[in-house]
Amino acid sequence: MGEDEEDDDLFLSMRAFYTSGLLGPRERHERHREQRLAEHVSKHKERWEARGEWPPDRRPPGRRMRGLSRDDIVATAITIADAEGTDAVSMRRIARDLRVGAMSLYWHVESKEELHQLMVEAVQAEIEAPEPTGDWRADLGVYARNTRAALLRHPWATDYVGSGPPSGPNDARNAERLFAVADGLGLDVVAAMWVLMTISTFVLGAVLREIQEIRWDQAAAAAVTNEVTEAERAELHAELERRIRESGRYPHLAKLLASGLDPDSPDTREDRFEFGLGCVLDGIAARIERG
Repeated sequence: MGEDEEDDDLFLSMRAFYTSGLLGPRERHERHREQRLAEHVSKHKERWEARGEWPPDRRPPGRRMRGLSRDDIVATAITIADAEGTDAVSMRRIARDLRVGAMSLYWHVESKEELHQLMVEAVQAEIEAPEPTGDWRADLGVYARNTRAALLRHPWATDYVGSGPPSGPNDARNAERLFAVADGLGLDVVAAMWVLMTISTFVLGAVLREIQEIRWDQAAAAAVTNEVTEAERAELHAELERRIRESGRYPHLAKLLASGLDPDSPDTREDRFEFGLGCVLDGIAARIERG
C-alpha cells in the first residue's frame, strides 16, 4: 500500500467520526447496509487474494487493469453531483451510468461516505494551494482564485470544503502549504490560523453569492420561457423602478437605479471577486503591520 492510500485510510476514519453525528435514520440505515455489503465483498477479496488471483473485472485499489477503476467511479459521481447535487449520487445511479453491477463498485469504494470523501479530495486536487514563494499576498491570492474556480465548477463542494479535518492527502497538502505561508507572517499560531480562516470565509461567501446569482438568472430565464415574455419582464422591472423613485422613501436605491448599475451582472463577477479579495488582503496586511 502506498503512502497516499495509507493517508486515505487515516483521514477517512477521522471524517467518519465527525460526520456520523449528522446522519439521520435513513442515512444510518444506508450506512449499515453498506457495511454489510463491504464485509461481504471483503470476504471475497480475501479468498481471491489467498489464491493469488483477482476476478477479471475487479482489482484492489492502486493496481492497474482494464475495466472498472476507483477513478471511474469518483469521476462519474462528480459528474452527477455537478449536474444534480449530491442527493442524486448513489451507488445504484453510478452503476447505471457506468453500465456495471452495483455490487462491483464496492470492490473499489466501501461506502457512499468514502465516495464523498474521494469526491472532495478530487476537488482539493483542483484547488492545489501553491508552494510558498515568500510573497504571502501572491500565494494566498492564488489559493483564493483556485478555490473559487474549483467551487464554481463543483457547487456541491461548498458544503464540504473549508471545515472539519482533512478529507485526504490533497486536502492535507493544501493545509500544510497554507500553514507554511502563514508561518512567515510573524504572527502567533492563533492569529495565523484566523488569517487563513478569513481568506476561506471570504472565498466561500463570494462563491455562494455567485452561485445564488447563477441560479437566479437560470430561474428568471426559465420564467421568461414558460410564463412571461422578455418584454413583460422588462415592463415589470420598469414599474418597480418607477415606484421606488416616486415613493421618495428610497433615495439611495433611486440613485443606484439611475446609475444603470446591475450589482448582479455576470460581466462584473470577476472584478467584484478581485475587489473583495484585495480588501481582505489589505486588511490582513494592516493587521500584520500593527503586530
